[in-house]
Amino acid sequence: MADRFEIMQKALIKMLEEKKYTTLRDILVTMNPSDIAGIFTELEDRQIPLLFRLLTKEQAAETFVEMEPEAQELLIRGFSDNELKEILEELYADDAADLIEEMPANVVKRILKQATPELRNSVNQLLRYPENSAGSMMTTEYVTLRPDMTVEESILRIRRQGVDKETIYTCYVTRDRVLIGMVTVKDLLLCADDETVIEDIMLTNLISVSTQTDQEEVARMLSKYNFLALPVVDKENRMVGIVTFDDAMDVMEDEATEDMELMGGILPSEKTYLRSSAFDLFKSRVPWLMLLMVSATFTGLIITAFEGALAAQVALTAFIPMLMGTGGNSGSQSSVTVIRSLSLDELRFGDIGRVLWKELRTALLCGIALAAVCFVKIWLVDRMLMGNEAITLTVDAVVCLTLCVTVVIAKLVGCSLPMIAKVLHLDPAVMASPFISTIVDALSLLVYFLFATLLLGI
Repeated sequence: MADRFEIMQKALIKMLEEKKYTTLRDILVTMNPSDIAGIFTELEDRQIPLLFRLLTKEQAAETFVEMEPEAQELLIRGFSDNELKEILEELYADDAADLIEEMPANVVKRILKQATPELRNSVNQLLRYPENSAGSMMTTEYVTLRPDMTVEESILRIRRQGVDKETIYTCYVTRDRVLIGMVTVKDLLLCADDETVIEDIMLTNLISVSTQTDQEEVARMLSKYNFLALPVVDKENRMVGIVTFDDAMDVMEDEATEDMELMGGILPSEKTYLRSSAFDLFKSRVPWLMLLMVSATFTGLIITAFEGALAAQVALTAFIPMLMGTGGNSGSQSSVTVIRSLSLDELRFGDIGRVLWKELRTALLCGIALAAVCFVKIWLVDRMLMGNEAITLTVDAVVCLTLCVTVVIAKLVGCSLPMIAKVLHLDPAVMASPFISTIVDALSLLVYFLFATLLLGI
């Protein structure tokens, strides 16, 4: 599928360069706005306005919403006042609010100047809510019905109002703006009697969220209950908007990207990789690299403190990378599993006892298995095959005991730190691979030299 789209994309760009505008317009009419927006990412700045003006009015607005902020800004700066006004008239309030958040101040002033008073009021209302809350991601364009309306009156109302609404399948029943029920278009169409009153067929056991609910929680609820939309209410249970499933999917994608970046030791960025400059990537990566580099000082201090022991038993040095690497990998396995479960709301801090007990048993099984294989490998390969006479059975035992204990410590640290971070209202993804590896490296060295001191007497 991706290959076919790439071929079509190149063909359309070639048509644009060859000025085959009629053919290009006929093809664009048949395409999805999201696919059209993907073409704009491959165009030069001078080509973007040209292709955009080939779109129909409705298609242009839908494509505009899907475009990258840089392309949107370029188009806005080139639009006439009438063109900008036409685009804004086709935008939903939540899309207009997202657009304004991405644009510089001078562009925002021009957008608001051309927006209708109703759109300005809706956008201002949405921008007042905290970032990453249900209020900030909802749309104020939905269909409401009164409980005393008949089925016939409700269908007529949907026909009149539905054109400008983001979704019409789910309709909400309100009394003095207070949410009291919900009906679907399917309920209305399949109702046997057109004179049936909405109050008699509406669903009253509703699931809703407040304007302050975190957007991740909203996305989880939509996924859990398979809703197409979720009503948003204020403290008095007055309905103020809805969150649609497509907006929730965007949130889930953004949050997953952010978690992956944090788990890789990178500060989150809103830009795509190809849109990011080398300096942008530098700014997002270097803080964590500096922090981890400085934190590795503790590892150096431990090695320095046992410098005499290493000098007395040089064979121990060769196994330090293996022990530190295995410890880091073991901790990462546990942390990734727990972070994923926390993000899906499968775990809470109250489950930490059960998590620690399960990870302890898992760690013991893994540690014993790794130690057994390591013991055989060291004796057969390092001692006999490579002829290293400095490796004795005692040295072999020190390495394998350390390996087993390191795996246990790493898995316990890896599963507990993300849960502690959650309680402290930090992103659990921060406690992922780089951070845990640094801690486990220091602990594995302490355990290693402790066993060496006890068993080898150095």
